[in-house]
Amino acid sequence: MNPIDLKRAVGSGLLSFPVTHFDDALAFNESAYRQHIAWLSGYDAAALFVAGGTGEFFSLNPAELPRVVTAAKASAGKVPIICGAGYGTSLAVEIARSAEKAGADGIILLPPYLMTSEQAGLIAHVAAVCKSVGIGVIMYNRDNAVLTADSLAKLCDQCPNLIGYKDGVGAIDQVTEITTKLGDRLVYVGGMPTHEVFAQAYFAAGVTTYSSAVFNFVPELAQRFYKALRAKNQAVVDEILAQFFFPLVALRNRGKGYAVSIIKAGLKVTGRDPGPVRPPLTDLTEQEVALLGQIIGLQAAAAE
Repeated sequence: MNPIDLKRAVGSGLLSFPVTHFDDALAFNESAYRQHIAWLSGYDAAALFVAGGTGEFFSLNPAELPRVVTAAKASAGKVPIICGAGYGTSLAVEIARSAEKAGADGIILLPPYLMTSEQAGLIAHVAAVCKSVGIGVIMYNRDNAVLTADSLAKLCDQCPNLIGYKDGVGAIDQVTEITTKLGDRLVYVGGMPTHEVFAQAYFAAGVTTYSSAVFNFVPELAQRFYKALRAKNQAVVDEILAQFFFPLVALRNRGKGYAVSIIKAGLKVTGRDPGPVRPPLTDLTEQEVALLGQIIGLQAAAAE
């Protein structure tokens, strides 16, 4: 998929980032992963971010990433597959190239490892990755990779295949400056943990799509919320926030790393067990899994 077509696809609807399935020995469970991608692809995702944050990019080694991309492409039908890349510049370039070779339609560039950097260094990092591939690249703005509007403008001039900006910081004033300054040059994606609770504020700032983690285990609910948001159906938005997302966030906030672990637990509760998270993450406790089951059950009952 060429970068322009990918940009158009990403902006056309709700996005998600599938978990990565592991067996009890923490090896990549390709068969279960393929089944999950095929299932998700039936719920009108505009694109899927594989090996992203929720997909435990940080725990996958570079040799595993092409396998993840190949499995996803074989199972996703026409849904575009965007692969995570990150770490230092040299390794990020290597990962991006291997993902492109494996068939990825685009790259989501996660923050570099450990170090904070000046804007000039971040510009050079993003530009190196963009120039190493022919597919579209989306820059993930968060943690130690926060670009200003001026820096993004420079990158847009240098890199025609930089097609998107995903924000995981939550500084709405900065997001508004970026969307105002760059207009439709980029597609803008909301990327806060459990972004649904932030989505209304981001929509007002010009960010009209986002990646949904809960799409992994309640895709119908995720799409219902997104469509209500786009239609400005405030009654439905408020109902789902109050009955599902706010209790989910309260449970997620009980443990560090639970933004990922709770999604795998949600799949387990709904009968699609993806296996454990890899260290250094930890799984939810049995009690917490039971509480999550109650939250999912209450929302399912309310929808009937």
